[in-house]
Amino acid sequence: MHDGPIPADPDAEAGRAPPANVEAEQAVLGAILVNNEVYDRVASLIEGRHFFDPVHARIFEVAGRRILKNALATPVTLRAFLEDDEGLRELGGPAYLARLAGAAISIHAARDYAQTIHDLALRRELMKLGDEVRDRARTVVTDDDPSEQIVAAEQALYSLAEKGKYEGGFKSFVKAAADAVDTANAAFQRDGGLSGISSGLIDLDRKLGGLHPSDLLILAGRPSMGKTSLATNIAFNIAKAWKEGERPDGTFGTIDGGKVGFFSLEMSAEQLATRVLSEASRVPSEKLRRGDMDEEEFGRFVEAARDLERIPLYIDDTPALAISTLAARARRLKRQHGLDILFIDYLQLVRPATAKDSRVNEVSEITQGLKAIAKELNIPVVALSQLSRAVESREDKRPQLSDLRESGSIEQDADVVMFVFREEYYKEREKPSETDVQKMMEWQEKMEIVRGKAEAIIGKQRHGPIGSVEMSFDGRFTKFGNLARAEGGYDDR
Repeated sequence: MHDGPIPADPDAEAGRAPPANVEAEQAVLGAILVNNEVYDRVASLIEGRHFFDPVHARIFEVAGRRILKNALATPVTLRAFLEDDEGLRELGGPAYLARLAGAAISIHAARDYAQTIHDLALRRELMKLGDEVRDRARTVVTDDDPSEQIVAAEQALYSLAEKGKYEGGFKSFVKAAADAVDTANAAFQRDGGLSGISSGLIDLDRKLGGLHPSDLLILAGRPSMGKTSLATNIAFNIAKAWKEGERPDGTFGTIDGGKVGFFSLEMSAEQLATRVLSEASRVPSEKLRRGDMDEEEFGRFVEAARDLERIPLYIDDTPALAISTLAARARRLKRQHGLDILFIDYLQLVRPATAKDSRVNEVSEITQGLKAIAKELNIPVVALSQLSRAVESREDKRPQLSDLRESGSIEQDADVVMFVFREEYYKEREKPSETDVQKMMEWQEKMEIVRGKAEAIIGKQRHGPIGSVEMSFDGRFTKFGNLARAEGGYDDR
């Protein structure tokens, strides 16, 4: 038993004002009102929400709106917009704007003052978050598990670290429109090509416009269709193309390809790596497993392994992960190494955070969780999914949306639903008896048409057309590629 004095409750520390520097706020606002070019220097660092004094926040926002319209922002021009502001009236009315201009600092010092404002705002947010975590931990509720509190706190801290705030809110249409213009401009700069990450498959990129941040893409197929192979091919293409540099907005980061996270809930990391090595070295995976390679193949294998050491592809092969744990690990990967796209193989092996009364509700929680990860981390999330056996009972084996297991929530939450289909797989199983020469010849003709080909059937696309994309498929290396064109087009072999 503790005999000493009871520690003081942190809540009892009265009279401690939150960290702020009102003088720095006044100085930055004064500099903007004297020289509107200052706004461009500080706008990448601070927003209205970073100001401690709400009146200062409103002045900054009104001034910013005028400057962005190429209109003048001075004490005189802002007066009409702020003279009815109750807070400004308490500070002396429009005369306060003139006093701010009188307290202006030099253009060169403005960015340092803005950094101070930003850092203090971050400290206030951190204190607010700490208080909420402490209050939630102190309140003992039966349905609020401590492990869930840790996940929620980690999510809030991640959001605070990435965005400087941990709570959502409405975004003005002007900001949303500016983001849309930036996306369209990025596509235009690539000669009207992609606004998202390239999959490395030309026809697929043309249909999808690349893999877009905040999108949930479902890649589905029956067993042996090659959905895991297609996912690893795309993941490898993206990681291999990764480059860092200065972006159009002046920030430093990924400019091509991307850093890839791959949750392999079915296969071990070693099995997945063998597939990638088989594709990269063009040595059949069964030869890699047996070590049955000639000297040339072994040389290609060693060279591929050396090249793969440098690519940013991270694999987590923990089985039966809960959606909350998966989200926490994805956040951690982005914080520690960076993350531009996430793959999950496959959706039905992810567990819900809490057991539900039906499998449909569990899958619904998982798909909603994956979509939330895509939006929170601002990355594409590609989740593989099984299809029901209904496909096998139809004469036309091409999959459709209704074939998705627990299809309602998957179809609803996904931005893109794509099916992998290889007719060659089914035609091989229709091989007639060799004694029936006529049927054998017909079968061989059909096989010649479908051999080495595959389809990506886009059954849903929120931002574009649906339809089918043809690809090549080499079963020896489980490799999907661009289909060679008879008119002398492209071929990636």
